[in-house]
Amino acid sequence: MELILPIVVGLIILTGMIKKVKIFDAFIEGAVEGLHTLYMIIPTITGLVVAVEMLQESGVIDLMCKAVSPVADCLGFPKEIVPMAVLRPVSGSGSTAILINIFESYGPDSLPGQIASVLAGSTETTFYAVTMYFGSINISKTRHTLLVGLCADFTALVCAVYLTKALL
Repeated sequence: MELILPIVVGLIILTGMIKKVKIFDAFIEGAVEGLHTLYMIIPTITGLVVAVEMLQESGVIDLMCKAVSPVADCLGFPKEIVPMAVLRPVSGSGSTAILINIFESYGPDSLPGQIASVLAGSTETTFYAVTMYFGSINISKTRHTLLVGLCADFTALVCAVYLTKALL
């Protein structure tokens, strides 16, 4: 396993030499392109991070959890996973902190722990992904992407709850 990276780099260099590519120039060109992409998305990512922090610190996320809780109860979702389900599409680090909190409070082998684990592995930080990918290519009108992403997250949530309960 330790030799995989050196072998891959060696194969890239060997392939470049066989095809007579100026390897270092190609590397520099790729690095410049990567920096340009980073330059283009930094403002968007900064805005998203600030917005997420504002939502968390202002208590809006808690209000959203309280608003969603009755629906979650009707659907049979454990109340312990509601904060994670609400925060997951918005913030990966925030939802990971909630996942750790669920593990510490209920244990990873508990029903909430297992559902939260499946949820963490089967959902996306949708707002971040849309911001990152569309921002990197300067698309400001995402059309139906956000709605479809959130529907996919909700589908993953429903499947995580019901399949975990069925398999426990």
